[in-house]
Amino acid sequence: MHTSQYLAKILKELIRTTDHIPDEEAEKLVNGILEAKKVFVAGAGRSGFMAKSFAMRMMHMGIDAYVPGETVTPNFEKDDILIITSGSGETKSLVSMSEKAKSIGGTIAAVTIFPESTIGKIADIKIKLPGSPKDQSEGDYNTIQPMGSLFEQTLLLFCDAVILRFMEKKGLDTTKMYGKHANLE
Repeated sequence: MHTSQYLAKILKELIRTTDHIPDEEAEKLVNGILEAKKVFVAGAGRSGFMAKSFAMRMMHMGIDAYVPGETVTPNFEKDDILIITSGSGETKSLVSMSEKAKSIGGTIAAVTIFPESTIGKIADIKIKLPGSPKDQSEGDYNTIQPMGSLFEQTLLLFCDAVILRFMEKKGLDTTKMYGKHANLE
């Protein structure tokens, strides 16, 4: 099979994911971001890269968005929201971070394949995204892709859809957002 044929199969898988994303929970996430003083987004591995891109887009919209562990990240407070991106919902460092944020009194959102996971149980907002975990013997979504690729791709697109919904609610457009784009590159 050629690369373009694999790409076509991946795109078909991604199109199928849209039927499985809960709009009510997604709207709760948008509102949680709107109501929060600061937004923290965390993930590990490739999910962590998607989390960082989400934080970057929020910054472009003028939201105080941070990635825990970065040198300029402030402290988490009770008026803040922590968005955890984890396919399994069991990544130890993210479980600890969720527990700490919960003890402070902030809002926790989990974007995961398994809302019944440890992080899912801690979370106030649970968004189940389709995908197969790294161990493909679990999960309820078939994919030709290796490991957690489908979840990670769906996560990136879901985050971009959340950004579009936020833009709609705040009356923002791309021109306004571009004014916050990095300019020392």
